[in-house]
Amino acid sequence: MQQIHTAKQEALDAIQRLPDSVDTEEIMYRLHVLENIRRGQQDSAEGKTQSAEEVLKDIRSW
Repeated sequence: MQQIHTAKQEALDAIQRLPDSVDTEEIMYRLHVLENIRRGQQDSAEGKTQSAEEVLKDIRSW
């Protein structure tokens, strides 16, 4: 049976892997990173990406 990972379950799993001495700021940072990874994966799956060449071209225009 395939396990479906909800955002809540992924957050709980990430928190469980942290040491007991972790502070709230570190927990929030880890959850922020996790959310950004999830968004990037979703964008990639939807084809909302740019090639490295496109990104470099944009950077040069700054």
